[in-house]
Amino acid sequence: MTDAKDISDRLLDAALPHVAFDGWGHETFQAAIEDADVPSAQAKALFPRGSADLAMAYHRRGDHAMSSQLDNTDLQAMRIRERVTFAIRTRLEVADRELVRRGMSLFALPLYAGDGAQLLWGTSDLIWRALGDTSQDVNWYTKRATLSAVYSSVVLFWLGDDSPGSTNTWAFLDRRIDDVMKIEKFKTTLRKAPFLGPLLELGTKIKAPTRASDIPGQSHK
Repeated sequence: MTDAKDISDRLLDAALPHVAFDGWGHETFQAAIEDADVPSAQAKALFPRGSADLAMAYHRRGDHAMSSQLDNTDLQAMRIRERVTFAIRTRLEVADRELVRRGMSLFALPLYAGDGAQLLWGTSDLIWRALGDTSQDVNWYTKRATLSAVYSSVVLFWLGDDSPGSTNTWAFLDRRIDDVMKIEKFKTTLRKAPFLGPLLELGTKIKAPTRASDIPGQSHK
């Protein structure tokens, strides 16, 4: 008997050729149902919001592909900035530019903006976990918030980049990582300040989530 994941994958695979023309809309969902030969009721049970849920499934498929590549890479041989750069670059290289562009249009809508933010946070969390992050205090949140900002800005640049091999995007990514490293250095300096240091130490009182269900972006199907 075919399980739900197999059917979900069939629907997503069937949808992808239509997204470039029709976006992540109703027409794409209906075409996927017909092309995958899946009963409409079953498709709607798996993807209650139609193509919006398919778009989220596509993003998470990319997250999974990225995680697989990171798991098979000797990240410990790299410096931390090289690891972050490699992870973001890997995530973009496993994605289709036009499908991402269409997804950005969808998640820019007020109705789905929360879903887009959830996916972005989820990707950032996966990257930090793959890189071996063990922070348990406020740094758990600041690392993911910072990476979310970097990743989203790089995606926007990448969508408009027509340079050979996306070389301009990788240069932009390097500059953004440089900015992050400067912020981290500045934070270290602040911790040594007589008055600001103790204030920043209050962040250690804030704890990272202890359950997967408490992590934004981790309510994956």
